[in-house]
Amino acid sequence: MSNHTSMYRKLLFATLFAMGLLITTTTILAQSPLGSQPAAEQLPRSEFVFEERVNVGEAVKVGDTAFGFRQYIPITGGKIAGPKLNGDVLPGGWDYQLWLGNGCGTLSADYFLRADDGTIIHILNESFTCTSPQTKDERSFFHPRFEVPKGKHDWLMRSTFVATLELEMSPSESKPKDGKQEASAPKLEAVRIKFYQIK
Repeated sequence: MSNHTSMYRKLLFATLFAMGLLITTTTILAQSPLGSQPAAEQLPRSEFVFEERVNVGEAVKVGDTAFGFRQYIPITGGKIAGPKLNGDVLPGGWDYQLWLGNGCGTLSADYFLRADDGTIIHILNESFTCTSPQTKDERSFFHPRFEVPKGKHDWLMRSTFVATLELEMSPSESKPKDGKQEASAPKLEAVRIKFYQIK
């Protein structure tokens, strides 16, 4: 077989392959109009990777500002546990909160973790949430971002995450006041944050 014949066959095969790919792609596009529901295998999946129990201190109320009601809550420590990360929440971070007049607000928690191998991990966990009576059934999700040194934990910087939050409140206590027993309001002791990797 001559070199010309071999080259011709390769060119013909490449052309037919490209045409077949074009026809297949056109067929797929024709079957999937804009805005149609994606197939189940195309939908993002979530995988639980770890959970934090973050201890918090008393809220520091800045007060009403031009943007809304501002307060921040000190982060005093905590624990991390899960299939992909274990360790501690380091004390010294803050949960900044800004509440708007419509019952919605922004939360931005900025703090550090220490993995069980000693690696220090910076986390910024942000959310826009609403707690008004009209939105009481809505579920709030957080968007955590990580900064880690190069090494075994840098998968945290290459991935996308969502997180959910639950409050841990102390039980109310009955205390005497003016000769009567009055129940004190429950106090926020910690928050539980579950982290899910989107795949």
